[in-house]
Amino acid sequence: MFRRLGAAATAALLAMTVLVEPAQAAVHNVKDYGAVGNGSANDTAAINRAITAANAAGGGTVQFPSGTYRSPNSIHLKSNVTIQLDSGATIMGASGTGYDPPEDNPWDEYQDYGHSHFHNAMIWGDRLTNIAFVGSGTIDGGGALITGNPGRGQADKIISLTRCENLTVSGIKLRRGGHFAMLINGCKNVVSDRLTIDTASDRDGWNVISTTNVTITNGNFAGNDDALAFKSDYALGQKISNGNVKVYDTKLSAGCCNALMFGSETCGDFTGYDFQRIDIKGSNKSGLGMVSMDGTNISDVHYRDITISGVRSPIMMKVGARKRCGNNPGVGSIRNITYDNITINGASPSFSPTIHGDQDGRISDVTFTNVKINVPGGNGTMSTSPPSNQRTNYNPNSIGTRPAYGWYVRYADRIKWVGGSGVSFTSNDGRPAVIADNSTDLTFDGFGWERGTSSPTDFLFRNTNGFCVRGSGSPRIQNTGSTEKCSVGNDFNLTVDPAARTIQPGETASYAIRTTFTGSPGPIALDAENIPAGAVVQFNPATVNPGDTATMTVATLPDTPEGVSDITVTGTAGSVTKSAKARLTIGDAPDELELSGLSVADTGNAGDWSLQTNLRTGVAQYGDRDFTFSAVPAEVAGAQWIRTANDSKSATQNPLARFTINRDAVVYVAVDTRLGKRPWMDALWLDSGLQLVNTEGSPKTFRLYAKGFPAGQVQLGPNGGASNYTVLVR
Repeated sequence: MFRRLGAAATAALLAMTVLVEPAQAAVHNVKDYGAVGNGSANDTAAINRAITAANAAGGGTVQFPSGTYRSPNSIHLKSNVTIQLDSGATIMGASGTGYDPPEDNPWDEYQDYGHSHFHNAMIWGDRLTNIAFVGSGTIDGGGALITGNPGRGQADKIISLTRCENLTVSGIKLRRGGHFAMLINGCKNVVSDRLTIDTASDRDGWNVISTTNVTITNGNFAGNDDALAFKSDYALGQKISNGNVKVYDTKLSAGCCNALMFGSETCGDFTGYDFQRIDIKGSNKSGLGMVSMDGTNISDVHYRDITISGVRSPIMMKVGARKRCGNNPGVGSIRNITYDNITINGASPSFSPTIHGDQDGRISDVTFTNVKINVPGGNGTMSTSPPSNQRTNYNPNSIGTRPAYGWYVRYADRIKWVGGSGVSFTSNDGRPAVIADNSTDLTFDGFGWERGTSSPTDFLFRNTNGFCVRGSGSPRIQNTGSTEKCSVGNDFNLTVDPAARTIQPGETASYAIRTTFTGSPGPIALDAENIPAGAVVQFNPATVNPGDTATMTVATLPDTPEGVSDITVTGTAGSVTKSAKARLTIGDAPDELELSGLSVADTGNAGDWSLQTNLRTGVAQYGDRDFTFSAVPAEVAGAQWIRTANDSKSATQNPLARFTINRDAVVYVAVDTRLGKRPWMDALWLDSGLQLVNTEGSPKTFRLYAKGFPAGQVQLGPNGGASNYTVLVR
């Protein structure tokens, strides 16, 4: 159980860490095991001998010098083995019937053949740990891999891995992958950087199935079917959860199908996905596709800074009822999804951006911020009736031409378009900009749209309760069986000015209690708790109107004990209660805390780190971003802190940062909740129960881990992905 830190935490000592260099793993050159590398000899047996030797030695690197290593038989990967492809090195597939036969699978009725069998591949392994594909060479199917159901002895995948742990793929290229260039199922802890997949003449690029803890950076994936797909099937005989996935700085393209896709195989739940700085060029189905077809619940997925062009269906979200999964699945759901700073140029006049839930499984809590979509347009006036929908078909084309040129929404709740989002067309279109059916709480705030010369209306709401269109020009709005709702919530906040005062026993201290509000919260009654012994608190006035300021006076007696107190100021208006902290030091104040000597090992971004004072809302969190703090706990408001660089989030140096404190203090490291406690934090780092929140397009939350340090140098380790941490000192 976590506990909130008290003052005693400042006495904790800095734990010393001893770094031990690992022993250098042996290198096994495949030519030393009989490989020729001339493109015609069969090198599979030599490759497998090298892999077996590396594994038997407790781990090692299997090196492929420059050359073409023909492999007409399956390569059997083993644990603790790194495949290193040097520049100019290629492992080449071959036609024939020499690959391993597919293994039996009692659950193959629940997914397509290619998803059900794993041994019929160029390279495969099951239940492996600590494996890697690195270097700058290529693994090429050679045009010999099968894109449909292979016969016995034929392969339909380059890399096939099941139930693996600790997989690294870096720098290599996969070409002509057959049905899948790479398929992993039931794995965890996957890291990929600078991976290139060119299988546009075949089918799928990379299918990441039933897998957790994945980071993909600087990828370039071109597929004909799905370029990068996240799926969860029943091929391993169970539903497996998926999540904690990050994809950054990656380029995608798809020929016939989907560029960045969830599904269609969707058995286990998906949660915790972060996609940033993605460039998509071309797909004949979805640019950003997300379907729940087999009972899965998809949640906590975030898209940010994405550019898309040449896609037939720009954004597609659908809940279906195919139920092709074991254990009698029901109908799933999609919820808590954000799209921020997305620019899309669609390629189809018919398949508009779509949110299509199911009568038994809704889509809810989706926010589009600065999402701009341009479609070709060019349709005339047509029926505005709901389009056809096959509940068992995930293909966005199956819904047919949408009745709106912009957004079509059905069976969805609490969907928002804000921050300059909008739709436009290239050619005049006779359909409305937006049509919504059977939904609740839809908000279009500052939404951009165009009007076709023959369109019957601009926004059409049917059986939709709680729609709101505001700050969006003067649209024609039609509604049938719907209600409008554009309300502002009743809320308020308190701030204390100054945040801290120092007096001697027998003196008084005054604080201004300021209020801000939205809506009409009503009069705010003020009170105080944690008052120093022998002191009295008075408010003037005791009840303040929203937006006004009250004065809090703290009077002490000559015998009031010296010490530091954090007085809790509370305000109550109706059912809303808020609080703020007022620090009062009675007697001589301790030495003023000073931070100095900041040193950052990430030299490329060190210039954006800086020492700061007076932590509060509204100040920039990072030296290289415009995000500000929107929520700062009263317990740490006013603290000294370190403004870090967000671009240092993936730095690996340990220690990453050093600084000096002149007296004992508590150091808080605010870590993105998508990451959690960092590996370098020992048992003395405790979860304080406090959180910071920023104003990033999809606001990020940071949990504060705290540890007491004596006067002297403080060392902090690396962040490890997501948004970089922030440092506070009290």
